[in-house]
Amino acid sequence: MKWQQVPLGSLQTNCYIVENPDRSCLIFDPGSEGKKLIQLLNQRKLKPSAIFLTHAHFDHIGAVTEVRNAYQIPVYIHKQEEKWLGDPALNGSQLFMYQNSIKVSDADHIIKNEGAMEINDFAFSVFHTPGHSPGSISYYFEKEGFVISGDALFQGSIGRTDLPGGNHSQLIKSIHDKLLTLPEDTYVLSGHGPVTTIGDEMDSNPFLNGF
Repeated sequence: MKWQQVPLGSLQTNCYIVENPDRSCLIFDPGSEGKKLIQLLNQRKLKPSAIFLTHAHFDHIGAVTEVRNAYQIPVYIHKQEEKWLGDPALNGSQLFMYQNSIKVSDADHIIKNEGAMEINDFAFSVFHTPGHSPGSISYYFEKEGFVISGDALFQGSIGRTDLPGGNHSQLIKSIHDKLLTLPEDTYVLSGHGPVTTIGDEMDSNPFLNGF
């Protein structure tokens, strides 16, 4: 199994493609530029099985409809943000995109609990990591040694908490309890910016001083 980081849109939101040797793949956070993403998937002859969202902010969901329709695949999101997809006021597009607000049809599957998840030949764990937003979740691929953290944890930084539903102390607790407990060599695939590791963030992230 391998992964690919694909920055999309004006905010360069990282979409991740996780693929198996049989070329089936999962798509995480298709935030924008749907045509570009679909072209990449087709060029590589990948077969998407599902779309998983770390959270429902506009820059992480902008291409969901286009990609979902192209491959007729289901969308997964946490229960606390299931209503955000179709509400520009909640997903932030009304505030930041003005006339280009985003409305996405309801997700096909609502993630209600943490724990192990399997879809086709993909196996991973779901962690509820709120703070950046109430329904933020991280996806941990233990065997492969990486976690897709959305906007919870970045290289040298953490997610902003000044948007509706944000909570700084909750985010710090999520990072400390759910992410920093992972092996230090675990790769952190963040929603923006470069890939880092748990160990590097424990050592040098100024927002996590003391952890």
